[in-house]
Amino acid sequence: MSAPWRPWMQRALQLAALGNGRTSPNPLVGCVVLDANGQLVGEGFHQRAGTPHAEVHALRQAGERAHGGTAVVTLEPCCHHGRTPPCSEALLAAGVARVVVAMRDPDPRVAGGGIAQLQSAGIAVIEGVCEAEARQLNRAFIHRVEHGRPLGLLKWAMSLDGRTALPNGSSQWISGPAARAWVHQLRSRSDAVIVGGGTVRADNPLLTSRGQRTPEPLRVVISRSLDLPAESQLWNQHTAPTLVVHGYDAPASRRFQLDAAGVERLVLERCEPLELMERLAQRGCNQVLWECGPALAAAALRQGCVQQLAAVLAPKLLGGEPARTPLGDLNMVDVNQAKPWQALKLQQLGADWLWELGC
Repeated sequence: MSAPWRPWMQRALQLAALGNGRTSPNPLVGCVVLDANGQLVGEGFHQRAGTPHAEVHALRQAGERAHGGTAVVTLEPCCHHGRTPPCSEALLAAGVARVVVAMRDPDPRVAGGGIAQLQSAGIAVIEGVCEAEARQLNRAFIHRVEHGRPLGLLKWAMSLDGRTALPNGSSQWISGPAARAWVHQLRSRSDAVIVGGGTVRADNPLLTSRGQRTPEPLRVVISRSLDLPAESQLWNQHTAPTLVVHGYDAPASRRFQLDAAGVERLVLERCEPLELMERLAQRGCNQVLWECGPALAAAALRQGCVQQLAAVLAPKLLGGEPARTPLGDLNMVDVNQAKPWQALKLQQLGADWLWELGC
């Protein structure tokens, strides 16, 4: 039953991916509309939260030709009033005869309700077409809805001997231009980029997508004591927004410096990764990127805040004793405690190699 619809659903998935990094807290959704004869008459995707959903764009393009036709959509149509009207009602008003859905929406406000509304109105609904691909595309949205925190991706670049910097802290640049361009793309698909105070002090990073996303992702700095430089690229809020997370004991003078620069602050009791993830989920972040040093990276892993790894391996030897490595202590006493990660992709980026893994 699903085979005839797979090519159309694959097209809808391609459309959905065009909104990557721009729809949070909403999912990525694509839709194609076929007329009663099976001819393509409309297509669309969700472009940004607060704007019309994919079904609305596709139905507008199809016009009256949607009547008696089929809507192929990557996610169950919503059935609740949010910032936009329900898509289920738009489909009903268009008079489609059939709706093909890749997967049900895990959002409790929908969770089968959209499909039930369509079926109760006499519309045939076909489910599960390209479901695995749809779930992979929206893995970050699904993770936030089901776990109450964003999907976490930890990335680092290291030399062939596993170093992320020389003993004196020099690290720019271990990887080549192609790998750094990939990082900019990765940031454009993330809602927030997280570093610790040590990274700010050592590298004075910019942490933007270099214009590949508008607005730029939220730049987040975790620093319990606000031991941060007075001057930093991150304090320029015209470039991109920055959120500094600190503890209750941070000095008032340092709080005042950030306030004067217009930098948003968030005070957390424990000032730890898991606590921060819950707050970022409340802000609507589906995916976050950890670009931090070894201590914070290890803490994020220990607290279950990382679901995917991206390691860039450069064909260089840095040596040094002691030398910088990607991770701090994971509190393991036996090598058999190390959990295996599933290899997702291996690709070449210029002279470097990128290894992506998931849990």
